[in-house]
Amino acid sequence: MGVPLGDCVGLRLVILLALGVMDRGAEGCTCQPAHPQEHFCQSEIVIRAKISGEKIISPSNSSSPYQKMIQYEIKLIKMFKGFDKVKDIQYVYTPVFSSLCGVKLDASNKVQYLLSGNMWSEGKVSIGLCDFIEPWDNLSLAQKKNLNYRYQMGCDCTISTCYTAPCCTASENECLWTDWLLDYKRSREQARQYACIKRSDGSCSWYRGSGSPDNDFMDASDP
Repeated sequence: MGVPLGDCVGLRLVILLALGVMDRGAEGCTCQPAHPQEHFCQSEIVIRAKISGEKIISPSNSSSPYQKMIQYEIKLIKMFKGFDKVKDIQYVYTPVFSSLCGVKLDASNKVQYLLSGNMWSEGKVSIGLCDFIEPWDNLSLAQKKNLNYRYQMGCDCTISTCYTAPCCTASENECLWTDWLLDYKRSREQARQYACIKRSDGSCSWYRGSGSPDNDFMDASDP
């Protein structure tokens, strides 16, 4: 069943999370919590790939170490989003320093990753700690399926992160993400199992299942 306008999630647990900002383990790099679907919808590029090599590069007109980037050579396995931007991707780039949200990946050509990122003006793909980057084997089966089409179906919906109870929906096209009421992680039930997509009546609600969306919607408080 979908969530009617104005519904609230009334849990007893209260989280003391200053400004709703998540520390990704590096001073100077903080990221707003985001559901995997938000990462998908906000990213220009979403791919599955192996990292086959890496090297440090720097702009030719700069000697600053803070301008250095890691150039990861990738083996593209599947593209979920970005067909309109690029046909093939050979490299992705990230800052060298984790304080600038640079991300360290296994470049042994053994680990498959889900990588989300954005295009630079010169056609390069940038990734960072604030993007959705996970070893492919760490994703749930639902997340892997949602990457194919369900996340895209919900890009017109709004996912609102609930930090403290009560939380209320402000419109019919909104889903409440309540994982943060239970744990300081994005890897709980709603993040791993649910997509927020639009129903036939134009409203949005959390969806989990393999049948018809209108028969498989869940109340936002269920997870």
